[in-house]
Amino acid sequence: MSTFVKQADIAVDNLDWGDIGWRARPANTGCKTFVVMDVSLEPGFGHDFHKHPDQDEMIIVKAGQIEQWIGEEHTMLAVGDSVYLDADVVHASFNVGSETAHLQVVLAPAVGDEGYQLVDVSAEQPWASLR
Repeated sequence: MSTFVKQADIAVDNLDWGDIGWRARPANTGCKTFVVMDVSLEPGFGHDFHKHPDQDEMIIVKAGQIEQWIGEEHTMLAVGDSVYLDADVVHASFNVGSETAHLQVVLAPAVGDEGYQLVDVSAEQPWASLR
């Protein structure tokens, strides 16, 4: 169902590592081919090591900077930088800057009713020892 998505209509989940604004997912747009999220990470916080077994992902830095991990490699990403992640690749994003980091995240395809599938591996090795 084609629809306008106004900022005031975006459902926001407040998590211990940041906020997710659900811009497009099956629940609000009916889209089953992709999910779009607005993610905020406060300084000192991050989305710890995880993977999306059946979803490719693109993360675009819109404000601030993040330490981005792909497997056991990492780099700093600033405004305008992005990272592409194949399905099932372990990754993490941490805000090591002094201002809130704002990210635009796209996952495809949408999986399940929420559109989003995640497996937390942050307590497993080698991920638990990397930072």
